[in-house]
Amino acid sequence: MPTDTLHRRADAVQKPYRDEAGFVFLPLRIPDDIPTLHRWFTQERAAFWLMQEKTEAEVREAYQRMMDSGTATPYIGWHEGRPAFLAECYDPAQDRIKAFYAVRPGDLGMHIFIGPPERRIAGYSRTVFHALMRFMFEHLGAQRIVVEPDASNHKVHALNRSAGFAYDRDVVFPEKIASLAFCTRRDFEQATAATLEEVHS
Repeated sequence: MPTDTLHRRADAVQKPYRDEAGFVFLPLRIPDDIPTLHRWFTQERAAFWLMQEKTEAEVREAYQRMMDSGTATPYIGWHEGRPAFLAECYDPAQDRIKAFYAVRPGDLGMHIFIGPPERRIAGYSRTVFHALMRFMFEHLGAQRIVVEPDASNHKVHALNRSAGFAYDRDVVFPEKIASLAFCTRRDFEQATAATLEEVHS
């Protein structure tokens, strides 16, 4: 399957994807979901997302451009009837990241922003992150997932490693030093199996 179709596969599925952990994935709705995103992005915890100063109109314009691009698709992950997180799935072959590594067929890029939970739940961020990984492998058909978080974002590095990402090297973008990392389905399954063994041992 060509890499440039992977990120759009779920758009054609009428029935929402429901993860085993209870998360429901739906393509971002404009304008319905924009106020939620704007509220999330203006919080202090959103510093690495680089949209704290954006107006609601600017957020809407940014995501409309993304949806119109044909190279990326934003999704909202819902939990217990509430929006829980934003995921951006993109084609690395059509992204600036292609300048830093050899893109393979089946590669799929990912950004995630986890919204503030209604209540504190132990291990919540990891549960969300792993649900997104399953969505990308099982529903979008990814063979390998590519991430490039800010090198100083230690929380997301911990999440990445919990899911089996192998870090390659740091690369320079205009707005950040990014850590390039990759995760195959086998890497993910091995990492999460080890986590389950730790929980039940």
